Amino acid sequence: MIKREHAGRLGNGGWEQSMSGVDFRAVHAVIFDMDGVIFDSERLYVDCCSEAAEGLGMEGIVETTLRCIGVRADVTDQILLDAYGDRALIDRFQEAARALFLEKYRAGLLAVKPGVRELLAYLKRRGAGLAVASSTRTDIVEKELADAGLLPFFDRVVGGDQVSRSKPHPDIFLRAAEALGEQAEHCLVIEDSFNGVRAGRAAGMQVIMVPDLLQPDGEMRSLAGAVEPSLLHVLKKMQKEKA
Repeated sequence: MIKREHAGRLGNGGWEQSMSGVDFRAVHAVIFDMDGVIFDSERLYVDCCSEAAEGLGMEGIVETTLRCIGVRADVTDQILLDAYGDRALIDRFQEAARALFLEKYRAGLLAVKPGVRELLAYLKRRGAGLAVASSTRTDIVEKELADAGLLPFFDRVVGGDQVSRSKPHPDIFLRAAEALGEQAEHCLVIEDSFNGVRAGRAAGMQVIMVPDLLQPDGEMRSLAGAVEPSLLHVLKKMQKEKA
């Protein structure tokens, strides 16, 4: 990773080693997912869904909700419809879950993941292009990042409303790379969800998986160049492997 005005092979001041299957010599930009990577929002979302479902007598909501991680709202809506088949029930459930999430968000319960600020500051100092590519709507992404004081770190924000296809399709990562003015092969994706990892690889990018609620299986370990337990671990590996 090097200063934007000197994008090319890493030599002076760059990384000469790789983190498992990640070749930092080729990386000019880093694209972050938001929910589950930057914020501990997936756990909060599942808790809110469980509470809302309990009041409506909906069984199996945790398993169903986990299938919704990393996809856009319209895909989530279809997953719920397939699982429960009752439009009116799903509307009541989603309204209740959103209200609970907003209540907890306003109470300050949406925590920033450990290592986020340190990693972003480090990458910024290294001259990396930084973007968020989230399945969440763009205005919501920008608000949550701004409220946490993180928005200034990012050069571009791409939400799910800016692309026609949701993860695991590569569209959102390709849009983020285009917005940053980078080729896909020079971008590194940091993701927690299965669909996000799939999307990053489908986009032709290197991927680091930092698992949240879903732990990696064989497929994820084969697709991700590295699996790290936290962003702090990612930062430490980057610092260690800096030439």
